[in-house]
Amino acid sequence: MKFLPAIDRYILRLTLVPMLGVFVLAASLLTLDQMLRLFDFVGAQGGPVGIVFKMLVALLPEYASLAIPLGLLLGVLLAFRKLATTSELDVMRAVGLSYGRLLRVPYAIAVLLVMANTALVFYIQPMSQYYYARLDYELRSGALGASIKVGEFTTLKDRMALRIEESEDDGRRLLGIFARVADGKGEVLSISAREGRFLATSDNPNTIILRLTDGTIVQDSPGKPGRVLSFTKQDLPIDLPAVEEFRKRGEGESEYILPELLRIGWSGATPEPARDASQASFNYRMVEVVMMMLMPLLAVALAIPPKRSSSALGVFVSIVMVVAYHKINQYGHDFATMGRVDPILALWGPFVLFGALIVWMYYRVAYVPGGQAIGALETAFAKLSKRLGKLFSRRRKLTRPAQATPAE
Repeated sequence: MKFLPAIDRYILRLTLVPMLGVFVLAASLLTLDQMLRLFDFVGAQGGPVGIVFKMLVALLPEYASLAIPLGLLLGVLLAFRKLATTSELDVMRAVGLSYGRLLRVPYAIAVLLVMANTALVFYIQPMSQYYYARLDYELRSGALGASIKVGEFTTLKDRMALRIEESEDDGRRLLGIFARVADGKGEVLSISAREGRFLATSDNPNTIILRLTDGTIVQDSPGKPGRVLSFTKQDLPIDLPAVEEFRKRGEGESEYILPELLRIGWSGATPEPARDASQASFNYRMVEVVMMMLMPLLAVALAIPPKRSSSALGVFVSIVMVVAYHKINQYGHDFATMGRVDPILALWGPFVLFGALIVWMYYRVAYVPGGQAIGALETAFAKLSKRLGKLFSRRRKLTRPAQATPAE
């Protein structure tokens, strides 16, 4: 990095540390929240624990596409806020360094992150969503080795019901077994056994053997008296339910990569609902990526507090603005997908308005002497903070116990 001037290396260091911290924090919070839900879901389906981590890996591209713009914004904002609160920014400005000069490194970082986010939203994220959907399907269908739930009836092949009282040795030893098997002729076998084990068969992978120990079979045939048979060991073949092959990628527009979006969205042979959905998805992903180029300007506009102030209101406002804009884009995407609004108007309209607001805020800070992008909010926040401080100090005085006066 020695080819960079010292000022650029300094700004790079100030920007990278908080930016990487935001990346890790945002990804961790999103992952932990989803992890709890996935553990509950996989546990309810009786699937292996390892599938949780595979599903989380499939969700990481989606989380990264949300964390990258926020990390870029907060990284630049916290870097310039530190420069402003330590008066280093005043010194840089006094020696002739403009905001445009100081933003060279942040914009170099922004270009790299835009390229990474473009690859995520147009290629990696559609693939990961399809992979997640496939894991979810295989887990629900039992293709991932979902176990028979203890204490509940499990239906196999629509003609066999199986219930197990206890399970030991990771499901290899089953206790308190009851099974009911029916055939097409109306014959019903009711089987109870003290213990059982599942055994694989080498000749037919779609059939397993349930070896039962110490049990009874009750045979009930139409028009015939029932028969009862006791056994010490009995093998019960079980045909596993057939697992249908998972669908091909492309059920929804969120699973289309960039060439597919362009081909489907602008083809006259495509049905109108599919064309609207593809155009909406393409424009939604584009505005989310292009908006990242305005994040450094927004960060600078909100990073500099008023003189003789260390207010962090700009950090809070920046997060609210980015989250609100993201939600507006989601609503616009939904309406455009349904064909109610043109995708250009629904998605690029808010982009133009939000971009104009950011440029105006940056102009106020960079080119208006003493200008503040959120000066009115800063003033109101300062007054509110003073009033709250006086209120709490008054309450502390009222609740403080009176001191005893010394005896004369």
